[in-house]
Amino acid sequence: MSEKTIVLHDQRAKGLIIPKPQRVLAPGQSLTDMWHRPLRDLRISVTDRCNFRCTYCMPKEVYDNTYRYLPHADILSFEEITRLASIFLKLGVKKIRLTGGEPLLRKRVEDLVAMLSELKTLEGHAPELTLTTNATLLKHKAQALKQAGLQRVTVSLDALDETVFRRMNDVDFPVSDVLDGIAAAREAGLGLDASGHFTGLKVNMVVQRSVNFDQILPMAEHFRQWRLPLRFIEYMDVGQTNNWNLDEVVPSATIVQMISAQHPLMPLAATQAGETAKRFGYARADGQWHAGDPEVGFISSVTQAFCGDCNRSRLSTDGRLYLCLFASSGYDLRALLRGGASDVELEHALVGIWQSRDDRYSALRQVQQGHTEPGAQRVEMSYIGG
Repeated sequence: MSEKTIVLHDQRAKGLIIPKPQRVLAPGQSLTDMWHRPLRDLRISVTDRCNFRCTYCMPKEVYDNTYRYLPHADILSFEEITRLASIFLKLGVKKIRLTGGEPLLRKRVEDLVAMLSELKTLEGHAPELTLTTNATLLKHKAQALKQAGLQRVTVSLDALDETVFRRMNDVDFPVSDVLDGIAAAREAGLGLDASGHFTGLKVNMVVQRSVNFDQILPMAEHFRQWRLPLRFIEYMDVGQTNNWNLDEVVPSATIVQMISAQHPLMPLAATQAGETAKRFGYARADGQWHAGDPEVGFISSVTQAFCGDCNRSRLSTDGRLYLCLFASSGYDLRALLRGGASDVELEHALVGIWQSRDDRYSALRQVQQGHTEPGAQRVEMSYIGG
């Protein structure tokens, strides 16, 4: 058998030219892109490192001992991140998600959370602060994150079976580390809403047909018992390194049918505009669902594109702004920050970037019946977060 070779597209090599604003925003006017989508969600990658080597994100063939991560001087400081975030909030952002890599590998990330929690949205409220993690370090960080102001946590977990989970993370981490992290988050009150339900503590499972298909029902049952929201994610064609194959995608509709055969589900209304997951509640014996009851969600960017109301932007570890999870290049905001740009100039740049946004990759891929453009180069998920 010949050795498998994966070519990595280095997103750090170049940045896009920042466009000038197409129109001046009047006081109170909403910033929208070319498809009239507002800017509401900012996802910030705080590190390009991870302690997992999941094959669909950071396979060992690429991210081995010779891989060159970003030097510390190239990474945005907490002060730089906070400054940029404050300007995004002025333009309509309401939610900030910290990602990675694995964000808990960033030293004292709770200090960044505390800094961000002091910011205000246009309406004068604190932004919604959330974090995505594999939870292996959450046991030691949950209380500090809660005290710093973190409100929500999403945990990535793709299997409960020990053999399957260790094979997927590819570094022999036991599933108990993740479950202990989730338990610690619950104990700290992370994700607890005003009604006393853990609606803000979610678990994400990426499903690959030949890898963890048999874990769908065990995962659903486990987190139904734990009364935590579980979201199933269709295996996506992100980046170049995950060897994406349409045959490996398990449509969300299939999973809905599988779970419904054991526990009837009923569709739930979206909680906010631009929500990526379609939510279903486990129906009670009388066919009803009540707030706080267990639920599941489905993120279906392959079979049911949600580009139409996408309101998310992504800031890489080294300060490049990406307007789509499937983008190939980003805008270099770090150069502006470190080049002496004023807040007004930074805001001017962000307005121009968002007004010129035309991204709708998933919708176009769906029109092309699931096929991606041959040779297309896309940013790696580990570089800008999920």
